Amino acid sequence: MVTDADAGQFAVPYLGIGTVIDDRELAAVREVLSSGLPLSQGVWRERFEERFAEHIGVRHAVSVTSGTVALELVIRLLDLGPGDEVITTPQTYQATIQPLLDTGAVVRFADVRADTANIDPDRVAALITPRTKAIMLVHYGGLPADMDAIMRMADEHGIVVVEDAAHALGARYHGRPAGGLGHIGCFSFHSSKNISTLGEGGMITLDRDDWARRLRLVRGNQADLLLTAAGTAFGDSTSPPPGALFPGDAYTHECFGVRRAGTNATLSEAAAAVGLVQLDKLPGLTARRRAVAARLTAELAEFEEVRVQPVPAGVAHAYHLFTCYVDPARIDRDELVRCLAAEGVQTFLRYFPLHLLPEWRARGHRLGECPVAERQWFAEHLNLPCHPGLSDEQVELLTTALGCALRKVIRR
Repeated sequence: MVTDADAGQFAVPYLGIGTVIDDRELAAVREVLSSGLPLSQGVWRERFEERFAEHIGVRHAVSVTSGTVALELVIRLLDLGPGDEVITTPQTYQATIQPLLDTGAVVRFADVRADTANIDPDRVAALITPRTKAIMLVHYGGLPADMDAIMRMADEHGIVVVEDAAHALGARYHGRPAGGLGHIGCFSFHSSKNISTLGEGGMITLDRDDWARRLRLVRGNQADLLLTAAGTAFGDSTSPPPGALFPGDAYTHECFGVRRAGTNATLSEAAAAVGLVQLDKLPGLTARRRAVAARLTAELAEFEEVRVQPVPAGVAHAYHLFTCYVDPARIDRDELVRCLAAEGVQTFLRYFPLHLLPEWRARGHRLGECPVAERQWFAEHLNLPCHPGLSDEQVELLTTALGCALRKVIRR
């Protein structure tokens, strides 16, 4: 399997790294740098958060330095402790649940659906107990999960639903954007994602005012600001005297708020300005991804040995990843990968089942726990290039190479 460092040798690179930019992003950075305004915690961040919240259809969007940090702060927001349980998917990048390692919470992996690689609501239902506090799911590749079924269960049991929507900016579920379907959404603006904020960045989307205030306090590590009992971040507090006022800061006035540890996860002004430009370009970038996906789907329709992710009625796929599955009885997936590489096409497999990583095996998870995810990873699934930076010529090379490679490897 190839790495990003090898991409230059391919006529059709996967382009897992590489934001589509032009003079508009350069002009935005130039404007920030020449404005004389602060380069941190300024107007561009405010504008980006306001626009993003409007785009997702939520009350609050809280920007941070990466999608990983977004997930980290959200997991802290859940106030998980030993014995609490979280249900999640094995088919995602490790950052989705890595922060859970430090909480003492019990992680239960729900297997994925064989057709979509999204978390299977039936498996989720079987894992819910009175101690379940959260469901953390991923819209795999940009295809929204079955959110109606998930939210019915969550509402019935009082469970918080966290959407890892890192793949899904531009996706919609029955008219609503991904990231605004559960209780909390988390986005990544890494270079490999559907838009980027200078290589790194993230966003948390939600409707609850109290949660948003807590996130902003911790995101900025505002240690010298007075905190009222209602405004403490992630923490307990003693009540202030009746009628107490809170001007000034904690170095000159009595402080009644008690906070827990914070951090500095402030998205820079230049990054936020680029994010605004990229958000404007999102419809065009998403349309290009869908056009490439449509061309690939049409090519694969000729091969009964290969199937693609189905897109249900009322759902709009963002195609961060184009995912297909081979019939292992007819095609050796690894041979197909090698054949595509020989044809000049770079491919990746995303992602290794999390429950089989050493840190989760050390907590009792084992091979056989999620058989669908395991079967797909080891024998069936393949991610093909589907990037808006691909030229028309590269797309034609890709489909031609794909057809040629499949004809070579199919067992008759």
